[in-house]
Amino acid sequence: MMQSLNSIVFGWYPYLCFTVFLLGSLFRFDREQYTWRTGSSQLLRRRQLMWGSNLFHVGILVIFGGHFVGLLTPIWVFDMMGISHGFKQILAMVAGGVAGLMCLVGISLLTHRRLFDPRIRVNSSFGDTAILLILFVQLLLGLATIPLSAGHLDGHEMVKFMNWAQAIVTLQPDAAHYVLDVHPIFKAHLMLGMTIFLVFPFTRLVHVWSAPVWYLGRRGYQVVRSRSGGRAASPPVQPAE
Repeated sequence: MMQSLNSIVFGWYPYLCFTVFLLGSLFRFDREQYTWRTGSSQLLRRRQLMWGSNLFHVGILVIFGGHFVGLLTPIWVFDMMGISHGFKQILAMVAGGVAGLMCLVGISLLTHRRLFDPRIRVNSSFGDTAILLILFVQLLLGLATIPLSAGHLDGHEMVKFMNWAQAIVTLQPDAAHYVLDVHPIFKAHLMLGMTIFLVFPFTRLVHVWSAPVWYLGRRGYQVVRSRSGGRAASPPVQPAE
């Protein structure tokens, strides 16, 4: 029974989540473009928003990048570079711990601001609050895995997650067996992480797709005409928040 449940959650559920993630995002962009935004409330408690948002975003970008590289880089690449599993484990614990604490402080400020300011709370949708709380719980689960990882400094436990993630990406039918015997906290962290991808298209998280990364490589200047009919060059207009 447990093996069957493990196969469903870690063998089939990931594909459901990522299918909804991609198709749902595309459908929302195509049909509901006016909802493709974060619903900013930056005029209220601006300083708390600034600190919370910056700490959260920096922390979450480091965490996401670490997970992406750490889980999806083939093991032979680390072996070829002479990076041992133990060193990778310690690096993940230290870097993930620092980024996780930054993210925790940031999301705590954002959650407090949204729940305890009456003006912000009344203008917040259920989805706004729910996704914050889901991310908060996911972050706590991630931090809770650090003490558990400290008991496996040989790095072999992390290899199980690498094998699982790479097996899912390469469509291997036996991916779930790699995480069959891992600690329940790791399993909860993985399952909630996949669930975040599942609900992604229905929340404000879709604004991630609108990150103006292209703007960094933009060339040229915007042409602005004066009232007298002359033309002047001005720097590119910054995107509105």
